[in-house]
Amino acid sequence: MPTVVFHHPDTPPDVVEGKAGTSLMRAAVENNVRGIVGECGGQAMCATCHVYVHPEYLDELEPIGEDEEEMLEDTAAPRLDRSRLGCQVALDDALPEIHVDVPPTQV
Repeated sequence: MPTVVFHHPDTPPDVVEGKAGTSLMRAAVENNVRGIVGECGGQAMCATCHVYVHPEYLDELEPIGEDEEEMLEDTAAPRLDRSRLGCQVALDDALPEIHVDVPPTQV
């Protein structure tokens, strides 16, 4: 099972495992990761699962789609070049581990 390490600004990281094929957001919500809300349930309609992917993993992810691109313009925390919506990042056994930073705010 792929491992996701959610780094927080002021507390130790949350390390969770998620089933391949599920989203990073779903793994976070199912494991009560602080700072990941997932208000819309994974429809790329709320940006409350915004994360900053560590640079070394960016090239391993599917490209940003049109809906995700639009929602990333409305994130509560600043958008960076490594911003992604957790609901649009699928976990995959080909990428056994990924590290992301959780923004200080989602809403």
